[in-house]
Amino acid sequence: MSPEIRSVGVGLISVGWMGKLHAKAYTQLPLVYPELGIRPRLVIAADTEPSRIDYAKDVLGFAEGTTDYREVLAHPDVDVVSICAPNFLHAEIGIAAAKAGKHFWIEKPVGRGIEETEAVRSAAIEAGVHSSIGFNYRHAPAVEHARELVAKGKLGRITNVRAEFLAGYSAEPNGALSWRFDRKLAGSGVLGDLFSHAADLCQYVVGPISDITALTSTVHTERPKLAMGQGTHFAVIEGGEMGPVENEDYAAALVRFGAGAGGAVGTIESSRVAVGRDCGYRLEVYGTEGSLKWDFERMNELQVVLGRNNDEQGYTTVTGSPRHGDYARFQPGPGCAMGFDDLKVIEAKKFLVAVTGGEQLNSNIHDAASAAAIVSAAEASAADGQWKAVPLLDGTTAAGV
Repeated sequence: MSPEIRSVGVGLISVGWMGKLHAKAYTQLPLVYPELGIRPRLVIAADTEPSRIDYAKDVLGFAEGTTDYREVLAHPDVDVVSICAPNFLHAEIGIAAAKAGKHFWIEKPVGRGIEETEAVRSAAIEAGVHSSIGFNYRHAPAVEHARELVAKGKLGRITNVRAEFLAGYSAEPNGALSWRFDRKLAGSGVLGDLFSHAADLCQYVVGPISDITALTSTVHTERPKLAMGQGTHFAVIEGGEMGPVENEDYAAALVRFGAGAGGAVGTIESSRVAVGRDCGYRLEVYGTEGSLKWDFERMNELQVVLGRNNDEQGYTTVTGSPRHGDYARFQPGPGCAMGFDDLKVIEAKKFLVAVTGGEQLNSNIHDAASAAAIVSAAEASAADGQWKAVPLLDGTTAAGV
């Protein structure tokens, strides 16, 4: 018997790289998960650049376009909204979406700090809308398998965790002084951008972080100015007028996990100026009976050791297969690699399943607030050198809660 077809009207705010991925994910969802009977309809897209509106209609398949995001939120046929605008607009649009009664899928960071993120969280709770956050790396089948191994006690009691997200997108000293380096527009630097991803992954796989102490540094304290709307933060400007970088390039932290994680401790390190690292996102989890390692640049593999006294010591490479997470939805057998874009399809699926009344396995606004609380505590610790407590929030999808 064919599933009952449920149509979901989609609005998109900002048609950049991530907006295109959201649209693509909605379009692919019925092909990858036909049994759900969910049929997203691309209703209306908003962008301040007219050529992007044309692209949204002519290429992505949206029925309408506008330069005013408020028209997306007011549209009667829109049930869910993807918010892919620049970071400094996330909170404003997220709150407006909640007040309009629209479920929203928003990229991170949700706010430029804990205050803005909590404001979006409060608005979503008050409106009773579902939310999903762009913590897409947690949907990798190898990560889902790692979470399962930890939950089943296969590694024994977790003793320590290492996470790092090192990138080099700002390694060029003459890279343009875009909005990402302006505290009023971006809030924190690498803490909100990359460190928050690593913190979320630690919590998703192991459990809530309870305490943190951190340090930060700004490697390139000045950069050549870039006019708003001209180029991107990848632009290189030779001999331009210099302006100050107002947030951090590098962050490192020691963390303690809550009681549910067996007293585990760990480290988290992030950089946006690491020469030679493009997307160096790694997670290592060590326990009394085994350990595991995952590297996003080899997304479809998991390194695993189970048992302390095996005749064959060393890591076993576990190849991604239909046994892990949603792998079978994309590839029929081991060794046929999934990609980054596939993770956004899984994210869209979890979001729309929750929106249509199914199980709530999607990352949510509570997860975003938890990550923001960790970033806020890290900033405070870097300022005074002291350990800071991280509040435990209700409603997250952290392991063990």
